[in-house]
Amino acid sequence: MVIKELDRLSRNKRDIKEELEYFNQNHMRIKVLDIPTTLFDFPEEQKWVMNMINNILIEVISSIAESERIKIRQRQREGIDAALQKGVKLGRVPLSKPDNWETVMQRVENQEITAVEAMRILNMKKSSYYKMRKRYPPQ
Repeated sequence: MVIKELDRLSRNKRDIKEELEYFNQNHMRIKVLDIPTTLFDFPEEQKWVMNMINNILIEVISSIAESERIKIRQRQREGIDAALQKGVKLGRVPLSKPDNWETVMQRVENQEITAVEAMRILNMKKSSYYKMRKRYPPQ
């Protein structure tokens, strides 16, 4: 199997090792384009040297990948916290109740129309309709 970078397997050092161990147990050879020693074919009597070198490189590179991921998450958290302190609203815009909600819900309660018809009248998707019903139950 050929991959461009080791961190394509995972950004977690433990997971990378588990993936590589799985491939090794299943007699699959991994070639990592960013690790040139994985691209060479060594004679059978020198494979242990290749394995030793590759293991050292993989240890170092997987540690770097993991620390980069930790740094990215930390920066992301700092950015989110800064935005929240400035009063920025994150996430989706909350659904607003349609003007004709009460009228349509009354018709559903009186069994004049079905929920599907109510969704069409309100121009709402099924998930939005049921979220609104939960938030504003018919009275």
